[in-house]
Amino acid sequence: MGRVRVHHLNCATMRPRLSPTMVAHVLLVERDEGLLLVDTGFGTGDLADPKRLPGPFHFLVRPALDPGETALAQVKALGFSADDVTDIALTHMDLDHAGGLGDFPAARVHIHQPEHDAMTHPTMREKQRYIPAQWAHGPQWVQHAEPGDDWFGFPSVTALSDDVLIIPLLGHTRGHAGVAVRDDSGHWLLHAGDAFFDGNQVQTPPSCNRSLAGFQVVMAVSNKLRRDNTERLRELVAGHGDEVTVFCAHDKAQYDALAGRG
Repeated sequence: MGRVRVHHLNCATMRPRLSPTMVAHVLLVERDEGLLLVDTGFGTGDLADPKRLPGPFHFLVRPALDPGETALAQVKALGFSADDVTDIALTHMDLDHAGGLGDFPAARVHIHQPEHDAMTHPTMREKQRYIPAQWAHGPQWVQHAEPGDDWFGFPSVTALSDDVLIIPLLGHTRGHAGVAVRDDSGHWLLHAGDAFFDGNQVQTPPSCNRSLAGFQVVMAVSNKLRRDNTERLRELVAGHGDEVTVFCAHDKAQYDALAGRG
């Protein structure tokens, strides 16, 4: 295992009208082979042209669109440049996860193949969630299929390296995935993206903010798959919580705890 240092970044504060304040939890991983981002939040292009984000999104989610919260600004604040980011691993391509792709044009962008299929050949419903302007620069896509490896009982896992894995967690989108990163201590961090929205969903017994529970159902392309994978994640936390820390993209309390802000 090489050197792996993980930074927790909030790359989009959002204040929905009907649920608690949310974040866009992004990982910046220092590795010997270069920096890796897990998701990107909003990017400078979203701030320069806020109209490229749909009006209903602005109305319902009320994003802060703070320049200091972009992944690019935070990478620079840590003493790195955009070119130091060699790889980006995406949980999925929703607009609040992929907005910063254009800020790192030299990076390889790793994506679960069904998600790439969804964004390039979307159904009528899927067109509402993907913003082509966010990848108009032509990223260097690296599509990952499902080879069938196993990780803590999760099948079809792709290894970017010994310390970074893409784990299919379908349901929220057609090709939604989690990204697992092993830190210097050997502990795994599983960024579960939007597989769930409330950290209490993977606790025993589970619970969820009522508004977020309804939102997840509305947004899921397959609510059954989403529910099944949330239950599998709950079982992972219950059985292997000492080996794996599971968190989602938008729970502010989880972000605050992991970023040392709680």
